[in-house]
Amino acid sequence: MTVEIGFLGPWQTKVDGQPVQLAGRRRVAVLARLALDAGRPVSSHQLIADVWGQSAAATAGKQLHIVVSKLRELLPPGLIATVPGGYLLDLHRDQVDAHSFTLLAGQARMARDRRDPGAADGLFRRALALWRGRALDELADPWAQIESRRLEQERLAVFEDHMELRLAAGEHDAVLAGLTRHVQAHPFREGPRAQLMLALYRAARPSDALAVYQQGRAVMVEELGLEPGARLRRLQHAILTRDPALELGTPAQAATIVPAELPADTRSFTARHEEVEWLREALRHEGAAVVDGPGGVGKSALAVHVAHATAGRFRDGVIYVNLNGATPGVQPLPVPDALGHLLRSLGLDGSAVPTGLDEAVARYRSLTAASDLLVILDNALDADQVRPLIPAGPGCRTVITSRYALSTLDDARHLHLARLGDRDAVTLLARIAGPDRVQREPESAAEITGLCGGFPLAIRVAGARLRARPDWRLADLADRLADATRRLDTLQYDDLAVRASIAVSHRHLREEPSGHDAARALPLLGLLDTPTHTPAATAALAGWPESRAEAALERLRGARLLESVGRGRYRFHDLIRLYAREQADRELPERDRAAALRHGLHHYLATVNTATQLVHPQVMEPYYGAEQPGVPLADAREAREWTEAERDNLLAVAHQAAESADPHTAIGLALGLHMPFNFRGWVTHLTDVHLKAIELAERHGDRAGQAQAENYLGWVYRDQGRHEQAIQHLKRAVTCWEAAGLPHRRMGSYNNLGINYTVLGRLDLADANLSRALEIVEEVGDGYARGAVLNNRVHVLFRQDRFEEAIAQARAAVAQWSGTLYGEGVSRESLARALMHAGRLTEAADAYAVALALLREAGYRIGYAVAAWWSGQTLHALGRHAEARRDWHACFTTLLETHLLTRAEADKLMEQPVPEMPGPIRHML
Repeated sequence: MTVEIGFLGPWQTKVDGQPVQLAGRRRVAVLARLALDAGRPVSSHQLIADVWGQSAAATAGKQLHIVVSKLRELLPPGLIATVPGGYLLDLHRDQVDAHSFTLLAGQARMARDRRDPGAADGLFRRALALWRGRALDELADPWAQIESRRLEQERLAVFEDHMELRLAAGEHDAVLAGLTRHVQAHPFREGPRAQLMLALYRAARPSDALAVYQQGRAVMVEELGLEPGARLRRLQHAILTRDPALELGTPAQAATIVPAELPADTRSFTARHEEVEWLREALRHEGAAVVDGPGGVGKSALAVHVAHATAGRFRDGVIYVNLNGATPGVQPLPVPDALGHLLRSLGLDGSAVPTGLDEAVARYRSLTAASDLLVILDNALDADQVRPLIPAGPGCRTVITSRYALSTLDDARHLHLARLGDRDAVTLLARIAGPDRVQREPESAAEITGLCGGFPLAIRVAGARLRARPDWRLADLADRLADATRRLDTLQYDDLAVRASIAVSHRHLREEPSGHDAARALPLLGLLDTPTHTPAATAALAGWPESRAEAALERLRGARLLESVGRGRYRFHDLIRLYAREQADRELPERDRAAALRHGLHHYLATVNTATQLVHPQVMEPYYGAEQPGVPLADAREAREWTEAERDNLLAVAHQAAESADPHTAIGLALGLHMPFNFRGWVTHLTDVHLKAIELAERHGDRAGQAQAENYLGWVYRDQGRHEQAIQHLKRAVTCWEAAGLPHRRMGSYNNLGINYTVLGRLDLADANLSRALEIVEEVGDGYARGAVLNNRVHVLFRQDRFEEAIAQARAAVAQWSGTLYGEGVSRESLARALMHAGRLTEAADAYAVALALLREAGYRIGYAVAAWWSGQTLHALGRHAEARRDWHACFTTLLETHLLTRAEADKLMEQPVPEMPGPIRHML
């Protein structure tokens, strides 16, 4: 087994490449102390003194033994050997990153001394690449802090030796950025300040070189009370006099440079096992591997993590280029600049890099034609940016990350990176904020990662906030994130910001002529609270033709600001939705926002009104017409399919309209939803919608709207078995119809009252209300309504054992409703029920077969479930048991699909030889 130990940054222990988790500070400290002297014995006394320190008790020796035993359980056998007086970590020193660093640094200096700058450069890079952060950072023990400071000083010295080598090779332009950061981080180190001055001078920036001197002098005088040393003073004078000695001599050939440019691996990299294996496998084959996905999903972290794990396979090194395609506040890197970086990394002196694009591309292809090289092109904007940067050699491999799919690249493999699953998201939060805190508040941790939408960037910000505030409970952060108006502000900390990450893609769309529509559509979509967006609804919001809206949605999908959830349907990630809403408030005048939202709501109102007329043509004209055309539905089938696809959106717009300043639209949507939803069996979804419509209508004096909302709410309560509440609302509906001056509309409310009283067994009241309904029907001459009342009286009559009257009344209802799928299906079910109760079972079974076919075709699912139940009862009584179970199964399946039964309830019923009547059937005629 291969064991690797790393403490030049966050603690790492790997066995055969797989991480080993060490729980407990003392286990880490003991293993680190042994690793520091890998291959050499460390006495127990020394381990106890270093790890237990002043807290060492009489039992410390026993505790050390227990710690070593636990470590041995986690590590390969024999790795920790017992030696006289102590222990020994039986590990080659180059398997510990600190020792490997020291070895590589020594080899680099020897190569430099023997005048092999190319080999020295590669060795220096490999040594420095081992650093992932502060050494022994998790350990606060005095010995660990001493070793940490020693190693850090060695790292600084190696970095500065490397810079000296690169300056001698003529890479003054290339080292400027790194030296500038180094000097800013260590302002009192005179060596790198002198290097930076020399690099600036050779880059034809003498004034900047002198400014670096003055800045250093000011810091030293103010903080230390000392003037700069002789080296800096001599260099300042040489720059002022333009001493020829400062000019670069004949640069050493850098053809043997082995680049090792990877950023540090992400300390908190979590899960992604399948994606890691996919990328590892992709790197075994020719062609580029493209990892795409929305901003903040962890593309760069995945690419760098896998590159670190596979870098050893590439003889000629690893080159990393950030193309800044989605970097907040930074323009994408031009192709010539990216090529310049690649060519310099491959050993060309700055002056030898071709200035013409075509020549630079040709030189790059020549240099990589026979190479064994890994190139990471991170954060690409588009395919045009990366095509010239893909190395030519068959031994080379390229990993590209981008928010765009880059599907036009030839011979590329593609991985779309999705958000983290719930468990992995919580694990990532624990790695950043601390596992103990997450274990103490698991529900709050899950809430935080849920509000972060599984996006690693958002979770990293949340974790950083928690790490910076140890006094916070996780519930405190969850409360802040739960406030949608503050969530994006909360998900911003230090240099990490979710909002800025999203804004980059939006900015790119604004800057590209082909993206203008998409950029404009984004804030408009933020106005509508629908879970998904369609081209038709988007066209209504924007006032565009549907084809233009669809093109904009596709462009947003390509930019990873929307994701596709089926043909012609798109959705936001929750965090992007919040950004879109912010942009709407920021970019659009209030009047334009109100107009766009009204157009969107009226698109749904118009389509719902059309769907109602198609599924139930006998329903009266809608109370509120729409100002916006809706989807052109051709027939009842299309209406049902549209309602099914748009259910969640319809509920969302109904609730949003209820909170808007437009009560009539809200009431219209609530009333318009009733029939399409009732046909689909969604009797539990409309309660809140109708209650809000009643409140709005009452507040605004809309008696007709209130009456119909009261009537429909009574209908909904009736189907839910809440009959007493249904009766209260239906009686209020009768009163409101009178107040609205529409007494003939009381017919529907009386009819519904009759149904409720029938189910409750209060047959006299049922007959009285149905008689009132029939009187109004005869007065206004509504034939369809007459069929409805006659149909409902059938159920009163057979419950009174007046079977022949019930059968005759049912046949009259069938005749009245003949030619309408819904009406004839319902009335034939009533006829079948009357026949069944009269004991005419064979006739009843035949009638049920016809009723089921009609109700299925009509799409009336509740009616179909009721008919299927009673058909099963009839067939069972006839001894046709297999057919009975078929119809019972159809009933239970329909109730399951409409969420009126749970899976457990349905399964329990089907296990019974003769199933008991399901609750929902009990509530209905």
